[in-house]
Amino acid sequence: MRAINDISAIIDAYEGYLMLEKGLSANTVVSYRADIDKLIHFLADRKIMLRDTSTALLHEFLATLHDLGIAPASQARIISGLKSFFRYLKIEDYIADNPTLLIDAPHTGRHLPEVLSVEEIDRMIECIDLSSPEGQRNRAIIETLYSCGLRVSELVNLSLSNIFLDEQYVTVRGKGSKERIVPISETAVEEINRYLEQRAFVDIKPGEEGILFLNRRGRRLSRVMIFYIIKDLCQRAGIRKEISPHTLRHSFATHLLEGGANLRAIQQMLGHESIATTEIYLHLDRTQLRREILLHHPRNHR
Repeated sequence: MRAINDISAIIDAYEGYLMLEKGLSANTVVSYRADIDKLIHFLADRKIMLRDTSTALLHEFLATLHDLGIAPASQARIISGLKSFFRYLKIEDYIADNPTLLIDAPHTGRHLPEVLSVEEIDRMIECIDLSSPEGQRNRAIIETLYSCGLRVSELVNLSLSNIFLDEQYVTVRGKGSKERIVPISETAVEEINRYLEQRAFVDIKPGEEGILFLNRRGRRLSRVMIFYIIKDLCQRAGIRKEISPHTLRHSFATHLLEGGANLRAIQQMLGHESIATTEIYLHLDRTQLRREILLHHPRNHR
């Protein structure tokens, strides 16, 4: 088990996880941070270490929120945030047991993630300056994210030995070190091949020779850098949605479902352990279907 020596550093890493892996907005991440800070202060007042947090202690913490007059909706958000935080601590091996498992999850409705249209993705790609040193690389990155529905952590660690361009598939090591095979589009293959021609001239740092996407200094890209690349392209393309690298993953799944793909196949390509996680895209598709009915059904025309 990993030591918890610097709580601030762990929370900083958790913020990056929320923004880059979960695709949450900056405002939501700030709210989660504030809620975690409340718990940290509560534990500090009682001289209790984060690792020693128990379910009973969390119930006591939530009771103090009620006593302070915090609204039920805000309490529900705090509980949801704490569940996410302790789940992260368990995944990263900072704690042995998750104390939030026995806390009732509030019913706050299902969050439907932001999705880009095919036209918006095309506009992003058209905004890439191919005359810049990073232009072709960025084009290959966007096409790969959208073509394969990868998590940003999977993209930055994608190795040359895991891409099979002639056969048009990649092998991806996802959460829990589980490996999956994902098809890759012809367009993405073409963009990667063009990028590889330029990559051959990069002064690659020792230990990074096998990594596909590199920065100008010959090192693998950080998740934060991918976030900034996508943010910049969306601004250039005039897209006002709250987006992150995860938005391309959501778009990948939604567009597959709209095109008639089987939900189980989408689950396998995304690397979801449970089909319930993938079913959120079924809700997205139904939302779109409802819009189409309201727009086109004759009984809705007055």
